[in-house]
Amino acid sequence: MWRLMPGQALRFRQFDDQVVVYNDLSGDTHLLGDSAAHLLSLLQQGPAPAARLLDALAAAHDSARDAAFDEQAGAVLDQLAALFLIELLPC
Repeated sequence: MWRLMPGQALRFRQFDDQVVVYNDLSGDTHLLGDSAAHLLSLLQQGPAPAARLLDALAAAHDSARDAAFDEQAGAVLDQLAALFLIELLPC
């Protein structure tokens, strides 16, 4: 299960295919692609398992989920975690 880091509120601004996200907790601003922003917006609704996130992302991009898609989308989740925007909940 993935979730947003507790205590933060994110603000989004869209510019073409990129999104600027402001994290009020850290004061950091991030320039993200639309896939990363979509995953963050899904997680604003509450924690979700990776499979549900990837299903929703594939549907939003009108793509089929295959190994390559899952690998790329998983890398986006890992990048968001490295930015301390999301975290993987322990099982």
